Amino acid sequence: MSKFQDYNFSGKKALIRVDFNVPLDENFNITDDNRMKAAVPTIKKVLSDGGSVILMSHFGRPKDGPSEKYSLKHLVKHLSELLGTDVQFANDCIGEEAIQKSQALKPGEVLLLENLRFYKQEEKGDEAFAEKLSKLGDVYVNDAFGTAHRAHASTAIIAKFFPPENKMFGLLMNSEVASAEKVLHSSEKPFTAIIGGAKVSDKILIIENLLDRATDIIIGGGMAYTFFKAMGGQVGKSLVEEDRVDTASELLKKAADKGVNIHLPSDSIIADKFAADAEISSALSNTIPDGWMGLDIGALACDMFTKVIHDSKTVLWNGPMGVFEMEKFQHGTRCVAQAVADATEKGAFTLVGGGDSVSAVNQFGFADKVSYVSTGGGAMLEYFEGKELPGIAAMK
Repeated sequence: MSKFQDYNFSGKKALIRVDFNVPLDENFNITDDNRMKAAVPTIKKVLSDGGSVILMSHFGRPKDGPSEKYSLKHLVKHLSELLGTDVQFANDCIGEEAIQKSQALKPGEVLLLENLRFYKQEEKGDEAFAEKLSKLGDVYVNDAFGTAHRAHASTAIIAKFFPPENKMFGLLMNSEVASAEKVLHSSEKPFTAIIGGAKVSDKILIIENLLDRATDIIIGGGMAYTFFKAMGGQVGKSLVEEDRVDTASELLKKAADKGVNIHLPSDSIIADKFAADAEISSALSNTIPDGWMGLDIGALACDMFTKVIHDSKTVLWNGPMGVFEMEKFQHGTRCVAQAVADATEKGAFTLVGGGDSVSAVNQFGFADKVSYVSTGGGAMLEYFEGKELPGIAAMK
């Protein structure tokens, strides 16, 4: 595998797998272009060397072949603005038009191929489909960390059709992997992992893997109430995964055995229903009255979590502290975002990874106040669970 930074793309056609799976509103306007912006440095390096670029990406989850809703053509105008050059579009990712437009590309030109997932073969990891894609470029660049955990044709299979010197990770993929490895394998202590979200079941593997690495694990969000239930607490009608109560007990015991501090939110903002206009109050998290549910961490928990985060040298944040989409229940997540920003300023290395925590730091304006914001939700999660990612393994 070549090093992207050292490669000279002059006269080469670079086939770049990007992750342009961005959200659109009902009028096909992009509501969050972070994933597109993240790919720009890789694309610009190829163009400034005197190469041309062929971009391929999946988009959404189309069920039955091509559809207007999932067409990547909606991204062409904005991508052209981001790159400062008119991006061409091919109405298919393989076939005659894709071949002709790729071959006709001149140095400095960019072509975006239609959605890879219009073909079932993409998600199946079909070799023949991967080979057709591979014929479009001279060099393969994987810059799609967001799909690195999937063994799809354009990420894991296509690499075998390029010799080692003509395949590489792009700048985004390199920085994603370097940041994740720094946290996982060379973290300065104290190392605090902040794990939030609704369900324990989604986070069991990441907590288990971090028990050997972190000094402190902060648990927030709906999943905290399964832990309180495991400790015999009264949690009202808060979200509890009954079939995971024993798992939560085991995780607490393992943490104690390993000397890892588990921090649960001592108090909660509680509501009489799951709604923006709910009546709210506060309660200790292990004595929530019947008929009430915890939807955010409380003031005591904010103070305690902030202190732990401020004392950390490495911080990993995955998942919100409450239902931050509703204004009444966003204080806890905002307070953690502020603490992570403060720790960064004091010299800690801070990595925010996973869909909702990334949305939160962007929404609250903290994205440029942390060390690294990952673009790959599921991929980052699986990386921290200790799994080998097919999109990374394929290149090695």
